[in-house]
Amino acid sequence: MPHDYFKELFESFNDKNILILGDVMIDSYLWGDVNRISPEAPVPILSGIGRENRLGGAANVALNIQALGANPILCSVIGDDIRSHDFFQLLEDQKLSKDGIVTCHHRMTTVKTRVISQHQHLLRVDEEICTPINQDSETKLLSSLKNVVKTHRIDAIIFEDYDKGVITPSVIKNVIEVAESKGIPTLVDPKKRNFNDYKGVTFFKPNFKEFTEGCKLELKKGENESIAQAGKTFQKDQNIDILMITLSEHGVFINRKDGESAIIPAEIRSISDVSGAGDTVISVSALCLIQGLEPRLIARIANMAGGLVCEESGVVPINKSLLMEECVQKIDL
Repeated sequence: MPHDYFKELFESFNDKNILILGDVMIDSYLWGDVNRISPEAPVPILSGIGRENRLGGAANVALNIQALGANPILCSVIGDDIRSHDFFQLLEDQKLSKDGIVTCHHRMTTVKTRVISQHQHLLRVDEEICTPINQDSETKLLSSLKNVVKTHRIDAIIFEDYDKGVITPSVIKNVIEVAESKGIPTLVDPKKRNFNDYKGVTFFKPNFKEFTEGCKLELKKGENESIAQAGKTFQKDQNIDILMITLSEHGVFINRKDGESAIIPAEIRSISDVSGAGDTVISVSALCLIQGLEPRLIARIANMAGGLVCEESGVVPINKSLLMEECVQKIDL
């Protein structure tokens, strides 16, 4: 019975520890209504403002892991500034540990402020430093991560790379070595800067734009045969076990090295906001992977999860109950 299978699967997530390494940030929102244009310049006036701060970036992956019932452990570097206090308060509010967070007075805490009216984005302001972390911060980050691995049973490590400088080639190399020595699977949600540095990881999940830019390819969505061939070539060169490329409205391509390959069609959705969908996809993929699911089923469930969060406004974690319900209704075992 699909219900019993998925109930057992989702319950199996509950005792898992997932280490998330990457660029954390605050997603800040200004909500209001636009009823007129400013007399000072041809720009809309936002009135009746509400404000909200949420955990973002790699911290949103932690929220998704937590929402799925598992235990997330964040490792990152933030600024030693006033916004770091906001970040630590958000961690406390969500009952997430701050033990893996390193502060650096040479950096600033990344904040993305979105101005929204009636579910429409009007403006986004990014406050950030994107240069790679310095040697001192890198040493402290790796020490913190190794301590987490030493003191906890870690079931998987997720690299959540937003190109903000926390993940460097040296960090990648060191963490992969640690993971391999402990038999811990590694999953990557990449960006352009370090795209080709993740050799030997277990699971690599770029979106279409990231894949074509990272591989310097001229491909179009819908060219499934060419995408599959390029993906398999990249996968072999990088010694990656499973490659999953999200293709938005064209679905998901997934391939296991020397194994099965599939294109999973997209779910028909009423899309409100695509922000954070990739965080959800990598989170669901990690928990399904360590439970031994076949790549095709991992892609189906992760694709559904990404679609569900796109129906919400703003960056939100997955709703575990809704995802399980969709799996039962739509996936034939």
